[in-house]
Amino acid sequence: QVQLVESGGGLVQAGGSLRLSCAASGSVSMINRMGWYRQAPGKQRELVADITSGVTTNYADSVKGRFTISRDNAKNTLYLQMNSAKPEDTAVYYCMVEVAINFRKYWGQGTQVTVSS
Repeated sequence: QVQLVESGGGLVQAGGSLRLSCAASGSVSMINRMGWYRQAPGKQRELVADITSGVTTNYADSVKGRFTISRDNAKNTLYLQMNSAKPEDTAVYYCMVEVAINFRKYWGQGTQVTVSS
């Protein structure tokens, strides 16, 4: 089992920055891929960015060049640096980890990000 606790969400003006954090605990040695997803009202949950244990990153086209995903394996923490925020980035952001043994996914509780225009 893996437990995830997110923090860092809130209200930011368009063009501003925000940093999300996700602290993992439990069976962290099993974690392979980590990522951030988001879900806006009335829309499906979508991948924002993910990162493997080998630090290969992948970004949604909508956030490339503005968001940066990173992980600190020593602290078992995942980050999402959000720069040049846009109103369309408004959503609940979820942290996800995937364990290597069976590709099971664990999800955080979600943190609200609101970008005002």
